[in-house]
Amino acid sequence: MSSARLSDSYTEMTELLLPNDTNNLGRALGGAVLHWMDICAAIAAMRFSGKQCVTASVDHVDFLAPIDLGEVAVIEGYVFNVGRTSIDVRVEVRAEDPKAGESRATTTSFLTFVALDGDGRPTEVPEVACETANEEALRERALEERRAQLRSTPTGYSRSARPPMRSVETR
Repeated sequence: MSSARLSDSYTEMTELLLPNDTNNLGRALGGAVLHWMDICAAIAAMRFSGKQCVTASVDHVDFLAPIDLGEVAVIEGYVFNVGRTSIDVRVEVRAEDPKAGESRATTTSFLTFVALDGDGRPTEVPEVACETANEEALRERALEERRAQLRSTPTGYSRSARPPMRSVETR
């Protein structure tokens, strides 16, 4: 099996938060942030695999702090793990105040993609290669955080066995 470097997948995007992507409090809409995260992760997965990639899942998203109108959202993503045809991407978002030169973490998640061949069928992906101690540390941090997240998932809950939806009674 071939390998691809973690550093080849590294993707950084920036978005200036404008009124169209804010709520009535002047803060980023969660859906806008998720959209940016999905695009960043897709680019990272495609750079890594050299294939078209589609989103398979978005794991637990943590909104840690708001992004305010006029701030710059910096979205960073990198591939940290793979399956036979799947690619796991760690995405972190931070807000920067360009006038004050301050920055803070705002959002984090893991996204999984599936690589597709020319016919739109899942295709094998390379293994992750870490060429520096920094890349290995990034990968290990993401793997441990993902393991911790999966351990905290309620018993019996998995992508293949979702809990049943409860019906809502109305009067």
